Amino acid sequence: MLKGKKILIGISGSIAAYKIPLLVRLLIKEGAEVKVVMSSVACDFVTPLTLSTLSQKPVLIEPYNKVDGSWNSHVEWGRWADVFIMAPVSANTLAKMAAGIADNLLTTTYLAAKCPVFFAPAMDLDMFHHPTTKRNVNSLLSFGNRLIEPQVGELASGLCGEGRMEEPEVIFEVIKGFFLKTNDLSGKKLLISAGPTYESIDPVRFIGNHSSGKMGYAIAQEAAKRGAEVILVSGPVELQAYHPNITTVKVKSADQMAEACFKAFSDSDICIMAAAVADYKVADPSLQKIKKTGTSLSLELVKNTDILAELGKMKKTGQFLTGFALETENENFNAREKLKNKNLDLIVLNSLNDAGAGFGTDTNKVTLFFNDGKISEIPLKSKVQVAVDIVDAILSKI
Repeated sequence: MLKGKKILIGISGSIAAYKIPLLVRLLIKEGAEVKVVMSSVACDFVTPLTLSTLSQKPVLIEPYNKVDGSWNSHVEWGRWADVFIMAPVSANTLAKMAAGIADNLLTTTYLAAKCPVFFAPAMDLDMFHHPTTKRNVNSLLSFGNRLIEPQVGELASGLCGEGRMEEPEVIFEVIKGFFLKTNDLSGKKLLISAGPTYESIDPVRFIGNHSSGKMGYAIAQEAAKRGAEVILVSGPVELQAYHPNITTVKVKSADQMAEACFKAFSDSDICIMAAAVADYKVADPSLQKIKKTGTSLSLELVKNTDILAELGKMKKTGQFLTGFALETENENFNAREKLKNKNLDLIVLNSLNDAGAGFGTDTNKVTLFFNDGKISEIPLKSKVQVAVDIVDAILSKI
């Protein structure tokens, strides 16, 4: 399965480095081509000779050869790989990766990498739970890096808890699974909406909401990575979608979003409506700025088109339609009602009562309700990881 795949392994200074020779051996036996780059401290835990013997490639540690002055090109190594596995990642290296600090060959190679990056933290319990570590993990996830979560177990300090690097056999299976998923959406066309809509009151003011678009953009990015052709209809957000498989259609109002979605829907195999569309708009927006007069202002609001309901009416056999429901009360009942009334295949429930979920955060906690009655709860994770789970869940149904 991994025959011919180019896999770069980055090792930082953690006792868990002693496990990496087994990972190298597993990858080589599966047919992969493996290179290793290490920090100088990592050499205290595992020898470069062991790793170079197993990988059948030189191991790089320093930016240049101190004997002849030749340069070890971090750019070349960063561009060579199909996948970069940073394992183990110490708290120190994790912080450098998150901050963009490049003071050794390992971190400069990370910054030069153009391929997907997996990182497997390894550190003591209290270090892993420190707020800065959590912040750094979330930063790396927001960059699109993929976390191989540490496990609960006996640690080098003698404590028992979270922070133990995942075992090499599991990391190996994660990498195999990644390559299996690389093209599992190839040939599929996805329509995804994201962000808020703005409904004009006058040329200066609008009615909107707090949606950041992060969830929709994360889903678009994940689908594109897996080979899909993605149309991303985006309300006004500060995000950019850079993957070449993504075509972004920028809109502002609900009417504009409806027009763009209706246009793209007929050619879509999968449709995921993650946008927070305003339910109402001003009946007669002023063409001039409304001046402040009197003690109150009355606006007549009229309903916007229910984009999701209309797509449910348009849905043809073979199309898979997903909606999002952000609720504050009677969450499960309201989600099921929307699933049924709007002819959806799946609805993703957010509750603003869950800490870390909803608008503006880098994390989310959701429940998936399928039209066959199946329910799947996704615990609090980064929105990047939740996007993976949502895409996986949809693929399991089609």
